[in-house]
Amino acid sequence: MKQILCSLMLLSAVGLMAQKGRIDIQGHRGARGLYPENTIPAFIGAVKLGVNTLELDVVVTKDNQVLVSHDPYMNDGFCRQVDGKSLTGDMKKDYNIYTMTYAETQSYDCGQWGNEKFPDQQKLVAHKPLLADMIDSVEDYIRKNNLPKVKYNIEIKCAPAGDNIMHPLPEPFAKLVYEVVKKKGIQDHCNIQSFDVRCLQEIHKLDPKLPIAILIADANNFKKNLEQLGFTPYAYSPHYILVNKKLVKQCHAAGVKLIPWTVNDEKKMVKLKELGVDGVITDYPNKAIQLLR
Repeated sequence: MKQILCSLMLLSAVGLMAQKGRIDIQGHRGARGLYPENTIPAFIGAVKLGVNTLELDVVVTKDNQVLVSHDPYMNDGFCRQVDGKSLTGDMKKDYNIYTMTYAETQSYDCGQWGNEKFPDQQKLVAHKPLLADMIDSVEDYIRKNNLPKVKYNIEIKCAPAGDNIMHPLPEPFAKLVYEVVKKKGIQDHCNIQSFDVRCLQEIHKLDPKLPIAILIADANNFKKNLEQLGFTPYAYSPHYILVNKKLVKQCHAAGVKLIPWTVNDEKKMVKLKELGVDGVITDYPNKAIQLLR
């Protein structure tokens, strides 16, 4: 009996160690290197690959619908009219999503024309989906195929210069996003991230238990960035070139996960894991899964 108990304890310890060491592989904008970014095919494709987390961005339409899109406008690098006509004029002014209804956004195709920055990307007819519809599609696919749950890392695309021009003010923006998260019941397997601490603070007011990730693009020190945020986040997400041993130690000492963005180089992925990061955000989750698991 004693031997059995020891064996069970050993197996449990090994299991916990494996779980603790499991790196969070996040598909950036679904899997941008392989599928049209921030589209349902990209998210389903990333689920098929076996990502832990789907990273995505959200903006708001004129009729207050939360739309999955990195840019708050139609990007002429990969979007066109559905009839194939190229976009002309000023993207930010003439194709501002905040001035369009959701129905109007669906008159643009952002998939079948490809993206020259990602030559391996499949060319598919794809429109910018509602956050609610994207979650429904992913959850339905997971359920039908008996797959493990994935997390959603939802980035609020917000900045002071865009207030009431490209997006709502932080408070109503945060409320719109949180309403979808709550309605779809994904609070236990999602987090909200942003470069704009104002939006993160508003989400934190709405639900202090909802995990928050702060995105970092500059070399300001860890302590200063957390002081600006005003609370301890779930994750600290700097550009991967900012990651070093000191930052890893600072994050883990504070009980904060370190999940850098957006790393596509295979050698750098391995180096980041060796440094001790908790996850990576990548356009090529297929590469990360092969290398890091």
